[in-house]
Amino acid sequence: MWIRKRRSIRMPAVLAALLVAGLLSAGAVQQKQTKRPGRDVRRAGQALRFEGLRSPSAPFSATDRVLLRFKPGVSADAARAVLESYGLRDVKPTLRLGFFKARVPEGLSAGQTVAMLRLNPDMDYAGPDFRTHISVTPNDPFFSPYQYNLYNHGIVLDIGPDIQPRTKADADIKARAAWDRTKGSPDVVIAILDTGVDMSHPELVNKVISTGRDFVNGDMDATDDNSHGTFVAGVAAAETDNDEGIAGVAWNCMVLPVKVMDAEGNGYYSDLIDGLTWAADNGAKVINLSLGGEEPDLALEEACRYAFEKNVVIVASSGNEGGPVAYPAAYAEYVLAVSATDYEDAWASFSNSGPEVDVAAPGVYILGPVPEWYAGPGYLPYAFGSGTSAAAPHVAGMAALLLSVKPWLIPGDLMNVIRYTADDVNAASDPGRDDLIGYGRINMERALVPYKLVNTRFILR
Repeated sequence: MWIRKRRSIRMPAVLAALLVAGLLSAGAVQQKQTKRPGRDVRRAGQALRFEGLRSPSAPFSATDRVLLRFKPGVSADAARAVLESYGLRDVKPTLRLGFFKARVPEGLSAGQTVAMLRLNPDMDYAGPDFRTHISVTPNDPFFSPYQYNLYNHGIVLDIGPDIQPRTKADADIKARAAWDRTKGSPDVVIAILDTGVDMSHPELVNKVISTGRDFVNGDMDATDDNSHGTFVAGVAAAETDNDEGIAGVAWNCMVLPVKVMDAEGNGYYSDLIDGLTWAADNGAKVINLSLGGEEPDLALEEACRYAFEKNVVIVASSGNEGGPVAYPAAYAEYVLAVSATDYEDAWASFSNSGPEVDVAAPGVYILGPVPEWYAGPGYLPYAFGSGTSAAAPHVAGMAALLLSVKPWLIPGDLMNVIRYTADDVNAASDPGRDDLIGYGRINMERALVPYKLVNTRFILR
């Protein structure tokens, strides 16, 4: 029984588009046949990108200050005296609203201080003075002008003379805010079951943990001879903030290449089954499957169950035929099925749909890496692709980030976090869970920075 890659991941002549996107001077473009233009583009990208402040290593919740307010009738002088008697330091009033801000006593945390102050019957409010800062912006030169899928401020995608769509602001997976919480752990490994991975690509050379396993040719060298797997691996976990190319969803997580499809993008269920069990036995915490077949199969379902029961999160593309959800994405108990949205947060009509769809992720005009041999002489090794193949690795990267901060999560619980924190972007026409985008387009910020979901103000009675 055959499987195939999600065929709509179109990769036009690798960043010829970037060469006409205004990042190069005319002279540099003319030289592209005789000299590799990568460094020229990188310098131009540096000049254009926003130099945001680096975020601190501590999360938002790590603070040494508290915010407080007394009940009506307590004078400002009396309030200050009470707070100083608790050992609080640098006690100062806010400009309005009657609050005080103060540093916690020596030896106490903000949480301990708040708990102590709430015992005072004259206290109306006591809470941490949470930190705030500019969201992290990676220095990869193609991040801001092209990767709307990660951070979208309403840009125009200059892909070519006839392809220049204007994106909808905030039609993205909220990656920058999530990266404030974590950029991933190298202990979390994403297995890419696909056509292999170009392990020499600058975005992946430091990310692969081994040469992997090739079940198509029966060896231990999962080198990509198609380009599809390299693209998928880069979307999930390209090396980020390295002044090169693109940003990946899971900055610091690692990649395990597993080749289960041939140079033409075809394969057998049997190789996929072996790939699933091998990846589960060899350190994978997340498995990405940007592939599928039309027919259910008991052995394939059991392979998915095997990985699931070994605490591996399986993410699969729903398919691009506009029909029912493909397998193994359709095995809803064990696999997170992903459809695609576009640059306006609308469902991509090529996506397969059905009750098995869990969530959606951007899958139209996504920028990712490809092997240099695929790009051709004089072109940068990146391409734009469209398809649920491009959507799925966004979710795989998100799962890896969640496991980086909460390694105890079992697959079922983690899948629910991803489902229930998604944005219902088609609520106007299909409110609630639907068969097109499931619970919605994924929202990394909501999943990874949960304090933003709740009101942090505590009113004491």
